[in-house]
Amino acid sequence: RKEQELDSKDAIILHQFSRPTNGVPSLSPFCLKMETYLRMADLPYQNYFDGKLSPQGKMPWIEYNHKKVSGTEFIIDFLEEKLGVNLNKHLGPHERAVSRAVTRMVEEHFYWTLAYCQWVENLHETQKMVSLFGPFSDLMKWIFCHLTKGIVKREMYGHGIGRFSEEEMYTLMEKDMRTLAGLLGDKKYIMGQTVSTVDATVFGHLAQAMWTLPGTRPERLIKGELINLAMYCERIRRKFWPEWHHDDDNTLYESEESSEASKTYSPLRDFSFYSRTETFDEEGNSISQTPDTDYTGHSLFDSDVDMDEYRDHEQCK
Repeated sequence: RKEQELDSKDAIILHQFSRPTNGVPSLSPFCLKMETYLRMADLPYQNYFDGKLSPQGKMPWIEYNHKKVSGTEFIIDFLEEKLGVNLNKHLGPHERAVSRAVTRMVEEHFYWTLAYCQWVENLHETQKMVSLFGPFSDLMKWIFCHLTKGIVKREMYGHGIGRFSEEEMYTLMEKDMRTLAGLLGDKKYIMGQTVSTVDATVFGHLAQAMWTLPGTRPERLIKGELINLAMYCERIRRKFWPEWHHDDDNTLYESEESSEASKTYSPLRDFSFYSRTETFDEEGNSISQTPDTDYTGHSLFDSDVDMDEYRDHEQCK
C-alpha cells in the first residue's frame, strides 16, 4: 500500500490504534493518555489511524513540523518545549516528585496487571471490541488478539511480574488501585483542584478498568469499593470527552443537572482536527449552550456526586 504523505507543518498528527467498537476511544492506556493530554492542554490535533508504529516500535507517536516523536513522556516534553504548554506549572517541587512517582507506578506496574486482564484473562471480550474490517475480519481479529496475548505474556515474564500466579498479580493490581484511591481521596484531581499531566496518565489506565473489562475484578473494584476512582473517571470523561457516550452509563455517578444532558452525544472524532478552544469555557460560567453545558447554562464539568450521597444510596439498597 502506498503511504499517504502527511503535512505536519504547524499541526500535531497523532498516530494511534483504531477506535474500538464499544465507544471507548482506545484499548491502549497510552493512546488514551496521549489524546486526553492534548485535550487537557487545549492543543488542536489530528488523529491518524494507520496502525503504523514509530521507528522505535512505539504507539502512540506524533508528527509535528515533520519531526517524529514517540513515547508519551518524550512527546509531552517535546510539546512543552515547542508550544510552551505546561499542565504542571501550578505544582511545587514536592508535588512534581509525587506526580512522577505515581506516573511510574501506573505505567511500569499497574499497566502490566491491566494488560494481563485485558489480553489474557478477558481476551474473548477484548476480541469483540477490536475494530478490524474486511471479508476475513473475524479471522484477522482472532489472529491479532492471540498474537497479542502471546506477546503480553512473554513481555510480562521478562518484566518479572508475569512470573507470579494470577492471584498474586491481582493482589498487586488491587494494591495499586487502593493506593490511587487513597491518594485521590475526595479531591477533584490527583494533585488537587486543578488538572495536571498525571491525570492524563491515571485516567488513561483507569478508564480501561472502568469501561473495557466487563465483569472482571478491576471493574468490580472501581465501581464498588473504590467509588471515588469511578467518579474521577466520569469527571474527566465529561469534561474532556463530551462526545464519548457509553451505553452502560451508571446514573449513580451523575448529578441531577447532568443526567439528561449527558445522554446527548456525537460520534468520536477520527480524522478531523479537534480543538476545545471554541467549544469549552474552562471556568464553566458561560450561559450559552455548548457541549459542556445544559440548556440552563449549568456546567457539566463537575458532574460527580458526594461520597455522602453514595453512602445514602447504599443504605437505601
